[in-house]
Amino acid sequence: MALVVAQEVPTSSCMAVPHGPAGVGDARRRMRAQLRGGGVSDAVVDDAVLILSELLSNACKHGRPLGDTAVGDGDVRAAWRVDTRGRLIVEVTDGGGPTRPAPATPSVTAHGGRGLNIITALADDWGVRDDVRGEVTVWVVVHGDVHDPDARCRRDHVAAALTASALPELAGLDLAEAFEDMA
Repeated sequence: MALVVAQEVPTSSCMAVPHGPAGVGDARRRMRAQLRGGGVSDAVVDDAVLILSELLSNACKHGRPLGDTAVGDGDVRAAWRVDTRGRLIVEVTDGGGPTRPAPATPSVTAHGGRGLNIITALADDWGVRDDVRGEVTVWVVVHGDVHDPDARCRRDHVAAALTASALPELAGLDLAEAFEDMA
């Protein structure tokens, strides 16, 4: 029987992150420290930090900065909160872009395009919200219970789910034959 001690988790946190890779590490460190300090399980913290990183990377690659600044200047907004039901919600808001956020179907050898698929596999739910100023927010319900001691169990299925999505392209390959000469 696991003993779960409920601790006070900061209700919310919001920060401006430079539009580009420079601020992503600061955002991850701040989130990790706040959530751990609030007693959120390590598995949920790890998932939340990975999700935040993917969302910020997508916002910087595909979205514009907030406000009227030129591309590459300005900020995007990162926020996370634990709602009254104990769900951890992460949001990243940018100035919008030429396309809507949607999971891609990258080839096996592609260097990118897996971020929203990773988020789909890790999260309880996610979606996109637009506002009248042209801002786009991608929100993610990371986990329904921030103190869940069994949250790590779900991670065991993530690799299998991501691998399974690539299997149709690999079905015709005989990898054993490719390695016979190495024996």
